[in-house]
Amino acid sequence: QVRLTESGGGSVQPGGSLRLSCVISGYTYRSYCMGWFRQAPGKEREGVAATYTDGGSTYYADSVKGRFTISQDTKSNTLYLQMSSLKPEDSGMYYCATDYPVAYSGSCTPRRSPSSGHWGQGTQVTVSS
Repeated sequence: QVRLTESGGGSVQPGGSLRLSCVISGYTYRSYCMGWFRQAPGKEREGVAATYTDGGSTYYADSVKGRFTISQDTKSNTLYLQMSSLKPEDSGMYYCATDYPVAYSGSCTPRRSPSSGHWGQGTQVTVSS
């Protein structure tokens, strides 16, 4: 059974940084897309960053390019999202996911408002002064 467990959310002032972690377990194979998504109240879920397990096919939403970095530790099966220069509009519930619907075959770019796949329970990020 695939299981994803996020941690690392919290409250931070604008301009601050946070690092989110997601431990992934239960896979019997090692080739899949992994991504971070967020959802603010009243808004649809959006893909923030994604990558393949071999490190290729990296995706970033335009709104986070240059500020967020997705990475992984293959030994601990952990996916990370380093978030810097945080803005109030970055606030929301952040989820990690695997095997979500992709926009293009061979990429890890997520489709708009994905719902299927494996998802964690989410971790809240609040950016406020």
